Amino acid sequence: MKKSKDNTISFANGLNYFKLFWIFYLGCLFGVIVETVWCIITNGYFEYRTALILEPLNPVYGIGAVLISVIFYKAKGWKNIFIFIMSGIVGGLFEATCSLFQEFMFGTVSWHYSKQNLGVLGNRTSIVYCIFWGILGIVWVRILFPFLEKAIEKIPNKLGTILSICLSIYVTFDCIFSAGALIRQKERRNNIPPTTFIASFYDNCFSDDVLKIFYHNMKTRNDINY
Repeated sequence: MKKSKDNTISFANGLNYFKLFWIFYLGCLFGVIVETVWCIITNGYFEYRTALILEPLNPVYGIGAVLISVIFYKAKGWKNIFIFIMSGIVGGLFEATCSLFQEFMFGTVSWHYSKQNLGVLGNRTSIVYCIFWGILGIVWVRILFPFLEKAIEKIPNKLGTILSICLSIYVTFDCIFSAGALIRQKERRNNIPPTTFIASFYDNCFSDDVLKIFYHNMKTRNDINY
């Protein structure tokens, strides 16, 4: 087991919950930053690319980072081509699964590749993005994960444990809160009136116009040409 400078076991030793949480959290944040910068570069304007309402995080990237970390944790001796292929397959399947979950849960779709000739899995991912996932897998395994692992393990034990628990509670609340807003939006589309205080709160504070600020690319399933 790895020890910190005070000769105690690191709070994030191995692939325990604390390390995976920080991988998840940093992946969520990094994904939002990359998407925002990419939008500025390709479209020439700023667009908020978060998936949660209370903080600039996108759990899709966080879960993807954890998934790749767990699968390739002992992949130091693997060849890059194998990591590339496996990451492309896993990433494509994960992207398609997230799209299906969003449509089933909220009745919306945030990405779709029906306009691309290389769309696969019901156009919920594409060959191009599978290649991106493959490249990202190599970068993650060879560069990003080793760097983050060392940085996380250097956080003081007591501070790291307290921060991890507090952030875990807050992120969980944010996920539930944001999901509630989207579920209520789905109910509004189905002309279901508010029957609880929470439903009225969402209608007053997180109307469709407000949610559009957070979810620019989100469309209903009826707007998608499968």
